[in-house]
Formats: sequence, C-alpha cells, structure tokens
Amino acid sequence: QVQLVESGGGLVQAGGSLRLSCAASGRIFSINAMGWYRQAPGKQRELVADISSGGTTNYADSVKGRFTISRDNAKNTVYLQMNSLKPEDTAVYYCNADMAEYFLSSYRPYWGRGTQVTVSS
Repeated sequence: QVQLVESGGGLVQAGGSLRLSCAASGRIFSINAMGWYRQAPGKQRELVADISSGGTTNYADSVKGRFTISRDNAKNTVYLQMNSLKPEDTAVYYCNADMAEYFLSSYRPYWGRGTQVTVSS
C-alpha cells in the first residue's frame, strides 16, 4: 500500500526554523510532482510549494524567500525547509505526491495525514 508519512512539525517561536520531511513508501513505480500544502483553522487548504521530478520549484507568494522545497528521488522523499517563521504560518502541513504504482498505470495524487506546525509570537 502506497503511503506518504510526514515528520518534523512542532512548536517554534517566530523567527525560528523547522524542516519537514515526507517519505513515500510501498509499491511505487514512479513519482511525478511532490509538494506541500497547508490548512489553517477555518481556512481552505493552500499550496505552499511544489517541485517537479526534474527539480523545478514553485512557491506561494507568502513563503517566497523563506521556505525551500527539495527532494531526494533516490529516497522518494520531499523536504520543506522553513526559515523566518511567522505566526501566520501556523497550520497543518500536508505532503502531496503524484505517483504511479505500476508500469503504464496512471499517476494519481496521494496525501499524507499532515503534521502540525505552530509558530508562537
């Protein structure tokens, strides 16, 4: 069974840093784009950053210059380095990946269960 497992969330003071990791495991033939989304209480889930299989990155305007997404294809893992954290970054962060389980199967999106990031002022 294919799954994504996030780690690295926690409580940090404003201005601090955290590094999130998300590892894909199970029967995986190929992974296309990987990314991070977040959802704050009472708000819709939003894209934070994503990265293509070739390494092209995309960031939400609110995190540009502060967050860096990267991936290790050999480990089927995506990372999110978060610096200069602000209270408004507080949310549950979800990992997402477009994966194909078998040769010639379609890519479909998978989600992790989320990890809480709380930034205190």
